[in-house]
Amino acid sequence: MIEIRRANHRGHANHGWLNSRHTFSFGHYRDPRQVGFSDLLVINDDRVAPSQGFGTHGHRDMEIFSYVLEGALAHKDSMGTGSVIRPGDVQMMSAGTGVQHSEFNHSDDEPVHFLQIWIVPNERGAQPRYQQKQYGQDEKRGRLRLIISPDGADGSLSVRQDARVHAGLFDGNESAELDVGPDRHVYVHVARGSLEVNGERLSEGDGARIRNAGALRFDKGDQAEVLVFDLRPRELPTL
Repeated sequence: MIEIRRANHRGHANHGWLNSRHTFSFGHYRDPRQVGFSDLLVINDDRVAPSQGFGTHGHRDMEIFSYVLEGALAHKDSMGTGSVIRPGDVQMMSAGTGVQHSEFNHSDDEPVHFLQIWIVPNERGAQPRYQQKQYGQDEKRGRLRLIISPDGADGSLSVRQDARVHAGLFDGNESAELDVGPDRHVYVHVARGSLEVNGERLSEGDGARIRNAGALRFDKGDQAEVLVFDLRPRELPTL
């Protein structure tokens, strides 16, 4: 059974320089029915004004990844990393014992649109680390490309959790299937466009919880970009 959460039901915070939609409880948005799913804690859909951003702040014991949809995001952290993240890039920061970082729109005249996603790790006090990799459109076109996994399989980034994330682009007759088995939960987030998942239509910003997911089919896309989270069969994150 697919439990759909429509985009307009998400939390919303507009700070002028930042326009953010929260799939799960975050900041001043609190909904006891929406406090994550399995080990997935945060999906923030952020739009940041030119030259604006998040000043230096800290995280610990969290797996945080950014997925840029439009524009360019500049990142600096206390590990000495400095980078610019553009569409197709996936950035993974494992905070471990503690990391300070900042994120700013790299452009003086164009907004940046990106997803920031938090996954609860399976260990505390680990060594902080940073990973970044580009996954081109050809790798995701009409298929689900593994971008994050526990063991860095198939050129994916590593995450400290029993979780896998796939990214796909679907339009027209393009389709793909993913069979995670009956003992896994899945969360689907449509980053843009629309498509069908096992016959259910999802549009930009929509999400779907799928418990004991088994086989899933993604098709009938209309310029769709989708993230698919293959998760442990548990209801809520444990912090």
